[in-house]
Amino acid sequence: MAAGAGANIALACDIVVATEKASFIQAFSKIGLIPDSGGTFTLPRLIGWQRTSAIMMLGDKISALKAVQMGMIYKMFSTESFAEEVSKLAETLSMMPTKGMALTKKALNESHTNDLRTQLAVEDKYQTEAGHSHDYREGAKAFF
Repeated sequence: MAAGAGANIALACDIVVATEKASFIQAFSKIGLIPDSGGTFTLPRLIGWQRTSAIMMLGDKISALKAVQMGMIYKMFSTESFAEEVSKLAETLSMMPTKGMALTKKALNESHTNDLRTQLAVEDKYQTEAGHSHDYREGAKAFF
């Protein structure tokens, strides 16, 4: 179980996976506290205001399946295959062009406060930077 701050720290990650037996809970309200560790920032952006409000105010336990269905986490794996699946995911990520991945992360972070016009300019800037990278030249050559 990922509870309270543990859940909120996990949900702040770029890609969140869990075993089928995992669950997430925002139990702060049950002890007179408020969600912390960035939960009030991250969770509404993942699953929306209404769901976040209910989960945080009621302290409902959310199963891994429900977390996937509502967009709280990326994927759920069986307990038996979890280690293998996470290793495959990590290996895939490790083989990706790091420059493009870093610029994607920057663009996503900036999108929280930008309007569409500003975000399109951000994309233009980072796409130009990515297009001049060694990663792009190597990737395009391999593709063709």
